Amino acid sequence: MENTHNTGAGLLLAGRYRLSETIGRGGMGKVWRAHDEVLHRVVAVKELTAGLYVSEADRTVLHARTQKEARAAARISHPGVVTVHDVLEHDARPWIVMQYVDGPSLADAAKERGRVDEREAARIGLHILGALRAAHAAGVLHRDIKPANVLLGSDGRALITDFGIAAIEGDPTITRTGEIVGSIDYLAPERVRGHDPGPASDLWSLGATLYTALEGQSPFRRSSPLATMQAVVDDEPAPPRSAGRLEPVIRALLHKDPAARPSAAEAERMLVQAMEDRLPAPAPTTRVPAQRATQRVTQHLPRGGAPDSRTATAAAGSHAVPSGDWAAAPARPRRGPRLRTLAVVVVVAAVIGGGAGLAAMKYAQSGGTTNAGTGTDSRATAPGKASDVPDGWERVDDPRGFSLWVPKGWKRQADGDQIDYTPDNGRHRIRISVDLSPDFENPYMHMLEMQEGLKKRLPDYRRVKLRPNTFRDQTQSALWEFSWTERTEHPGPRRAIDQMYYEDDGTEYALYMSGPAKDWAVTREQFDTMLRGWRPPPN
Repeated sequence: MENTHNTGAGLLLAGRYRLSETIGRGGMGKVWRAHDEVLHRVVAVKELTAGLYVSEADRTVLHARTQKEARAAARISHPGVVTVHDVLEHDARPWIVMQYVDGPSLADAAKERGRVDEREAARIGLHILGALRAAHAAGVLHRDIKPANVLLGSDGRALITDFGIAAIEGDPTITRTGEIVGSIDYLAPERVRGHDPGPASDLWSLGATLYTALEGQSPFRRSSPLATMQAVVDDEPAPPRSAGRLEPVIRALLHKDPAARPSAAEAERMLVQAMEDRLPAPAPTTRVPAQRATQRVTQHLPRGGAPDSRTATAAAGSHAVPSGDWAAAPARPRRGPRLRTLAVVVVVAAVIGGGAGLAAMKYAQSGGTTNAGTGTDSRATAPGKASDVPDGWERVDDPRGFSLWVPKGWKRQADGDQIDYTPDNGRHRIRISVDLSPDFENPYMHMLEMQEGLKKRLPDYRRVKLRPNTFRDQTQSALWEFSWTERTEHPGPRRAIDQMYYEDDGTEYALYMSGPAKDWAVTREQFDTMLRGWRPPPN
């Protein structure tokens, strides 16, 4: 197979797919119309241009996710799901060959017309519901239903595309710590709060999608990402002016409580009634238990607002506003094209979601200390030699590639890209978190943003110190130490410290330790020892 950066019209991929013209573009790349010269048919080819600009490690992740996207779509047999024909590698990155849909996205159609009429919206909603029911039955959640991911075929069908951030039952590796799945305008409230998604989360997104199609604007978009996410959790949407008989079903789908939303079958019944010019009967008032189509793929759920509960769900190229670049101030992208957008949910969910919101913080537990200047921290920065392992400690070569000293008897607990070592199920804890593509300009900015959420939500939160520092000659680093009162999981006063820094390859590491406040003298000394024994994965 040829290997060239000259990607463009006329390029032949895998000896059979010849590109013609670009028909779509997004944050992760672009989509080409192409001709399959073996089967003589028109296909769509997704070019993941982000693969040109990422590190080798990130490229591996990107390839793995592409395979997962193909597998997720392949598990669903339904005419309302865009078929994935092939996945290939060219120019050291993956390409996806898909069914070609001759028609615009719902987003483009609504933008061009101003809005979609009531009966058309009902018909589109029925197509999407049918596809979602098939996906959920196959154990797949889409997790990014939005107008841009609904294609309107010239034959009248509406099809769902882009399963690139779908969650597959039995595959907990689909996401990475620190990542958000989905676009913030269409995230269900429980997703913003850091809870596991379920079928009801996709139905919320459908409700928001239909509202946007009918009104020509998102029901929850505000002037900033923070305000948008607050609206998703706290605000009711303005009554739609053009929904007509669809208003009851949209209102039901946008219920804040996932257990109170109609099932897909109930929503389908309400849409059929609307299409038949009958006012839909209200959804049953009995609470419908929220279903789960997947194994849990986010990090462990929050308990009582403790920062010792970090979750994050992944999004490979999911974008909220048209450009997809919605990191909250002072968060700014550090590099060129990014593998994902995460900054807002990571931090903002802690601000708006109470205890549960803390689950959406990538480093909610990464309490740490940073000094007001950029000087080198006076303790624990020099790496220890293999022969220097202190008494009572041992070197652990973690399966994730890094190595560190831990007290003897402490056991490993893993949850995605978040690795704990603890002797007592988290009462005392070392936590290592890894983010291959951070969205903040530097760790200090990251920590400042997180602190705003903690100050408002953690009982008795108190900053001990928070400052930039230098760690192992890395000036892109910061230290944060704070205390709070835990109410549930490990009740009582607690204290935590976090050293966050960027490696030369751009990876962000958070080296964190927490424990009861009464044990702080020992915990603080252990933290320094752990830092001395820290070794990132070899290059």
